Amino acid sequence: MAEAPARGPFAPGWTARLIARPGFQRFAARVPGLRRIARAEGAALFDLMQGFVRSQVLMALVELRLLHRLADAPATAAVLAPGSGVAPERMQVLLQAGAGVGLLKRRRDGRFALARRGAAFLGVPGLEAMVRHHAVLYRDLADPAAFLRGESEPELARFWPYVFGAAAADDPEAAQRYSGLMADSMALVAADTLRSVRLKGVRHLMDIGGGTGTFLAAVGAACPDLELSLFDLPEVVAGAPPVLRGAGIAGRVTIHAGSFRDDPLPEGADAISLVRVLYDHGDDTVAALLRAVHGVLPPGGRVIVSEPMSGGARPDPSTDVYFAIYTLAMRTGRVRSPAEIRTALADAGFAETAPSRGDRPYVTQVMTARKAVSAA
Repeated sequence: MAEAPARGPFAPGWTARLIARPGFQRFAARVPGLRRIARAEGAALFDLMQGFVRSQVLMALVELRLLHRLADAPATAAVLAPGSGVAPERMQVLLQAGAGVGLLKRRRDGRFALARRGAAFLGVPGLEAMVRHHAVLYRDLADPAAFLRGESEPELARFWPYVFGAAAADDPEAAQRYSGLMADSMALVAADTLRSVRLKGVRHLMDIGGGTGTFLAAVGAACPDLELSLFDLPEVVAGAPPVLRGAGIAGRVTIHAGSFRDDPLPEGADAISLVRVLYDHGDDTVAALLRAVHGVLPPGGRVIVSEPMSGGARPDPSTDVYFAIYTLAMRTGRVRSPAEIRTALADAGFAETAPSRGDRPYVTQVMTARKAVSAA
């Protein structure tokens, strides 16, 4: 016979049920100690509700290049409107909203200027391109219930053809689009990865799924004596030589074209990096890739996994929201917690796993592991 659910003031969930009562909320709004909490929670709920509008304000500021224009000099809505094709009264609404979200600031004379947050936005490589790219994700989430039921066909899955293997990535235009967006967003990832990893003692680093070599360019600058290799799809690495020449490391990098799904990995490296690779793929693909990486590394060789990771038992406000939904729309990968990645590495034969949360988990987190010295 099923056990009756616990009742009374201390039954599981009683706090949530109490707070959800309109009468309790009215009571809390009158009590000095609870009033501050009630107001803070109310403001947080309103921010959550208006989040979509805030992101669209950002999109409009980017599309109309208003942040760039205001970086040159403060201006009024009347000055900015003609060059944007937006009526002055509507431009005023947008500028007020931009100031409301902290990207702009309104001066006493009525002109708007770039705030520190807006200036920081312009200083982040690839951020504008990613915001423009979000138009695809917005369309995919137009009906979130249908999206989560799997009843819609996400456009984002078609945007990233490479995740379905080399056979689906034979469109040079699609490969160029993917490579450009990844290269633009890699600068912060590379910087945070290299702050979390020491490459002392490494002789040869191979970057798998490394795109056009942006991460290797950062590694090459930080480690001038390190031998480097790049492995990615033929359509992708075709764009690598100009990047490597621009970084001054073309003579140090060996380029290997192939798919880690279908082709054997090159040998010779004593360290392999997987930067924002695993979360693009399903568990079976990840398991096969890690086994292949383990197979080509020498005893004592290292693998470096760098990507946004789930908070696991303590859900993260960025990775468990943005990246989890994004990868769901891609229909192929998922965000994994450090514990899950550690397990996957152990299952592939790796030992000595070491996580590093880093300063900005919304950019990347790092997990390293070694192949046992006694391994054959």
